[in-house]
Amino acid sequence: MHNAYSDALDALLRDCCPPATVRALEQQADPQPLWQALLESGFADCLLPESAGGAALPLRELAPVLFATGRHALPLPLAQTIFARALLQAHGIALPAGPVALAGFEDGAGAALVADARHAQWFLLQDGERCLLLSAADARAEATGAHHDLTLRVPRPDASAPAAFSLPAGTLRTLGACLHTAQLAGALSHVLDLTLQYANDRQQFGRAIGKFQAIQHQVSEMAEHVAAARVAAQLACDSGTGTPDRLRAAIGKLRASDAVTPVAAIAHAVHGAIGITEEYDLQLYTRRLHAWRVADGSERWWSRMLGEQVCASAGRNAVELVREWCEPAPAA
Repeated sequence: MHNAYSDALDALLRDCCPPATVRALEQQADPQPLWQALLESGFADCLLPESAGGAALPLRELAPVLFATGRHALPLPLAQTIFARALLQAHGIALPAGPVALAGFEDGAGAALVADARHAQWFLLQDGERCLLLSAADARAEATGAHHDLTLRVPRPDASAPAAFSLPAGTLRTLGACLHTAQLAGALSHVLDLTLQYANDRQQFGRAIGKFQAIQHQVSEMAEHVAAARVAAQLACDSGTGTPDRLRAAIGKLRASDAVTPVAAIAHAVHGAIGITEEYDLQLYTRRLHAWRVADGSERWWSRMLGEQVCASAGRNAVELVREWCEPAPAA
């Protein structure tokens, strides 16, 4: 997944966001230099109309940009900010200069887990149809307590808090599922690359461990999941507008999240003890994979949603419905 936009972002992140920078930001380093570079590059405005100084990209062209943020384990919520700025601009709200995190609350839940939100300065929250733009202080976000976790727990806003604008219920959760599907695909791809490189470099009994059939079997299983996640990301982002289709996003997030556990487990099995060390890069990606897996609904949550859709479609079998859901999206 790449195009001219993602190639430019990939080059920028190679220079500005190497693994050393990811580590530093996980340990509370100042995010402003990296964020300023991203903001000045224009990537935060990918979905804004050209009249507002943006690129007005359709979602299927934005997908490689989201994929690149996953490949570099970007520790700032650029992907979420892209969608947040588009929504705020569409509703006539002044765009904040800092990073914005998105959170859609599940019915009955008292809080939401918001991935990559530790350095967010603003939170765009959706409770039912109400959308609220709150500063980080007003959002009352809390750390999860996990090791170097960038995810924050955000409590449901007060019912009396005034809404900035309204959206159909579930919109932000669908946007989050879509963007995290693409990021998962990017991170999974990089984990596979790290594993292949290690298997070819690590010598045991006089030859590379990648020459052993047991390792080859495990890596081939990884490759199947990574390829499926990439297709899932393409499906989730298959839209000629800046808004994903909810069913496509559901199928994509379900499949990409489902790939996380086996891919991370195999990667660490092949690497052995070195994979969990602070100095080695693998753990930067597998920790992020597990955070993105549950962000905006895990595979179990989206499976239930799709199951409810099937049960509500009386007289039609699941295969027919999936074929219909996966038909190419109409052009804008």
